[in-house]
Amino acid sequence: MDKYVICGEKPLHGTVDISGAKNAVVAILPAVVLANSICRIENMPNIADVSTALEILDALGANIRRIDRHTVEIDPSTIVTQTVPHDLAKKMRASYYFIGALLGRYGRARVPMPGGCNFGVRPIDQHLKGFASLGAQVFPMKDGMIEAQTDQLVGNSIYLDMASVGATVNIMLAAVYAEGMTVIENAAKEPHIVDLANFLNTMGADIRGAGTDVIKIRGVARLYGATYSIIPDQIEAGTYMAAAVATHGDITVRNVIPKHLESITAKLQEMGAQVEEFDEEVRVYCPGPTRHCNVKTMPHPGFPTDMQPQIAVLLSMAQGTSIINESVWDNRFRYVDELRRMGAEIQVDGKLAVVQGVSQLMAAPVKAMDLRAGAAMVLAALAAKGTTEIEEIQYIERGYEDIVEKLRGVGADIRRVTETEAIAKQA
Repeated sequence: MDKYVICGEKPLHGTVDISGAKNAVVAILPAVVLANSICRIENMPNIADVSTALEILDALGANIRRIDRHTVEIDPSTIVTQTVPHDLAKKMRASYYFIGALLGRYGRARVPMPGGCNFGVRPIDQHLKGFASLGAQVFPMKDGMIEAQTDQLVGNSIYLDMASVGATVNIMLAAVYAEGMTVIENAAKEPHIVDLANFLNTMGADIRGAGTDVIKIRGVARLYGATYSIIPDQIEAGTYMAAAVATHGDITVRNVIPKHLESITAKLQEMGAQVEEFDEEVRVYCPGPTRHCNVKTMPHPGFPTDMQPQIAVLLSMAQGTSIINESVWDNRFRYVDELRRMGAEIQVDGKLAVVQGVSQLMAAPVKAMDLRAGAAMVLAALAAKGTTEIEEIQYIERGYEDIVEKLRGVGADIRRVTETEAIAKQA
């Protein structure tokens, strides 16, 4: 398997440009299905999940034209099937967004249960509840396929039992063509929810309240093609901010929306890092030792669960004892055993982790357990004494564009070794 080889203890200095948001683009690409003509999507991150979403659109029959690494034109008018192939759906969690999009546009969807990172039970009951509330018939699962159909979706009031990003997105996608008004209460408020709503409105939808806990969607007769640019990636930005702290470096993170980073910034500052905000960039530097703090993950605008493994790395090297409360997912501490290999002192009890800071992490062979846990291993390796090898890097490359090149650009000693190169070296 391919792997990263990282020689640590090198303070990182320089500038990193942030790519388009993974969590936004994996919702916006399925949303293109709803248009009646060509959509041009710009500032797409060049990551594995985007490639998979485009493969799904191609399999459905859409006409796709790559303009460059970050821009694509998609003509959904040529779609001929409403069934997503198994082999593609298993590659990414967000493949389930094609249910809402296909159901909304064609009144029928057959989509396999999704794949992606495995860090806990992530049921889609709230998604299916939403589709049923809009008048769709959701069939019992057969051969791993979720199938729903309707003659006409009708607007309704839907209260989500939890502020689920996935359910909010899927209901929005289905509801844009529903008759009348749909109201989603206890809706998720993440920046990528707002970005999806802005894209749909650019195509002609009537969506109000995105970014609040009540979203109102008035159904329209048709949506048109549009040109749209994806927002910057909040979690990628937070990861490079954490890299500056982990290595006691000085990094300017460009092409960001500082307001989206407020919860991350607040915790880094509480730990003793310095953060300077500008219009579209933030500078993070950490000349001295870091302090312990407590972290509780929460839906937006709280501290994001997708930054929990990365901040755990920082806390493992901070002075004192910290407590992490993971309130979003059940099993997101699977990476802790990997950090322990590097000398971290972390005890996990259910959704709580107690982190006792150590003075130095030590290099060790580790693996990425999922996307964000993989990013955490990279941060730990950058800070550790010695040379660390990270395996299962395909998880990392699902969500981080050119991570090796970007880290090299700020002084990291990191290289990507292919399986062929590793075998040749052993021989």
